Amino acid sequence: MQSRFRSDRRLTVRMTVTMFLLGLLYVGFVAALIVLLKSWLLVVVLIGALFVAQFWFSDRIAMFAMRGRVVEREEYPELHAVVDRLCAIADMPKPVVAVSEMDMPNAFATGRNPDHAVVCVTTGLLRRLEPAELEGVLAHELSHVAHKDVAVITIASFLGVIAGLIVRFAFYSQIFGGGRRDQNTAVIFVGVMGVSAAVYALSFLLIRALSRYRELAADRAAAHLTGRPSALASALTKVTGDIGRIPTKDLRTAQAFNAFYFTPATGKEPGLERFFSTHPTLEQRLEQLGRISAELGEAAVPGKADRA
Repeated sequence: MQSRFRSDRRLTVRMTVTMFLLGLLYVGFVAALIVLLKSWLLVVVLIGALFVAQFWFSDRIAMFAMRGRVVEREEYPELHAVVDRLCAIADMPKPVVAVSEMDMPNAFATGRNPDHAVVCVTTGLLRRLEPAELEGVLAHELSHVAHKDVAVITIASFLGVIAGLIVRFAFYSQIFGGGRRDQNTAVIFVGVMGVSAAVYALSFLLIRALSRYRELAADRAAAHLTGRPSALASALTKVTGDIGRIPTKDLRTAQAFNAFYFTPATGKEPGLERFFSTHPTLEQRLEQLGRISAELGEAAVPGKADRA
């Protein structure tokens, strides 16, 4: 079903190109492992099973990792009311609503399609945002679901996860079992580790390029759906500032899921690492919302000078 979120052809093109390139990388990765390990059945069955598991259970994995739990209307009536209203405006199925007991103010959406999606907010976000700001954040997350880029990021991240796990496994097996390896096994080990490292690096760059654009696309869609880009900008400014005050050690667990978050759990504005970031800079996002605000004739969007 087509939602009323503003369509984004450039996002669709980027998702298609990214999935095509990652598909080629995936085929090459599997072929290289089959050649190196000389067992196509083992490779295909193992990677196929892991792919199906991640695709079908990605929402449960994310919820478990971020301590999220499904909440009913009786427990969080105002949160459900906002989601109900936005889904009615957008003409899309209502996702499962969840809350994570974390002080870090953030939100994320996950799920393989709009009919099997979850939108989760942290208690830290609920405590800090005004109703209009919360509406902007939820509209942002719902746009990810409507545009299906949540599913694309979930699928795209799978290859990098598998390659990363193989590199880590190979590294530790080298440390703890290096003395029990003949020359042929050593060659296979180096080959598998090299291919996996290359695949991880390429998938890492492709996913981050797509992720930065999809965040801008979600901001645009949310601003147009709610008609209040300034509220979304205010939420961005507030959340980014508050995350910056949370100790880095408390953010480390969350950083593994940065690609899914409303704003990254980094605690600082990126410098050179912005080229490897999952999100555009706060300035880029506020600038875009400022342009939309001007188009809609709305009041000025908060800028850098308004940040605490």
